[in-house]
Amino acid sequence: MIAREGLPFIAIGLLVTVLLILLASRFDSKTLFVISLLTGLLTLFVTFFFRDPPRSVAPDPYALVSPADGRVLSVDTVDNQSFVGNRATRIAIFLSVFDVHINRIPVSGVIDYVKYNPGKFFAAYEDKASLENEQTEIGMTATSGEKIIIKQIAGIIARRIVCRIKDGDTVTAGERFGLIRFGSRTELFVPVDADISTKVGDHIAGGKTILGYLTSSDQPRTETNEMRENNAGI
Repeated sequence: MIAREGLPFIAIGLLVTVLLILLASRFDSKTLFVISLLTGLLTLFVTFFFRDPPRSVAPDPYALVSPADGRVLSVDTVDNQSFVGNRATRIAIFLSVFDVHINRIPVSGVIDYVKYNPGKFFAAYEDKASLENEQTEIGMTATSGEKIIIKQIAGIIARRIVCRIKDGDTVTAGERFGLIRFGSRTELFVPVDADISTKVGDHIAGGKTILGYLTSSDQPRTETNEMRENNAGI
């Protein structure tokens, strides 16, 4: 599948490539042929960037599913997250231009607010990007009652954040809700008592990798074959 936000870019690339090939043939121009080859390669890359592979989610209402593909930059504790409960665990994920850029809901629940914050465009892997870059902040209440926050953060190349959800929406774990174009950062803020298993340096898959579990349930959880496959077969 291809994300619909990428279709205009792909269509323009194909049109320009075909036009250049026709002109190169008409005027027997090696220069135009080389340019058409470059635009064709660029169009292939754009198609690759906007890919939207299907993902399956482990059926556990307490599982925290990764909201994005990418590399885990940090897993730390932060203060002043009053919506979550003042202190929260933050999981920061860096998305390179080679990662899938579709964002997904980490746990089923209801959206409480969606807030856009204008800002700068520092490199998404820098810590200051979390506070200073353009971003969309999404607060939600999980079906188990916990409050969590998801942040879509633009990077030095990414200049367009797409968020399709709004206040009051009921959402399901693994559901697509938006994307960030051409390199970015996604962060997840969860209660400090959440059982987080992912670690710095892990490469994770949105809508597939289990980052940990909310701790509302006192029932012990065992890792099923499906969960092991989700976490191992990225």
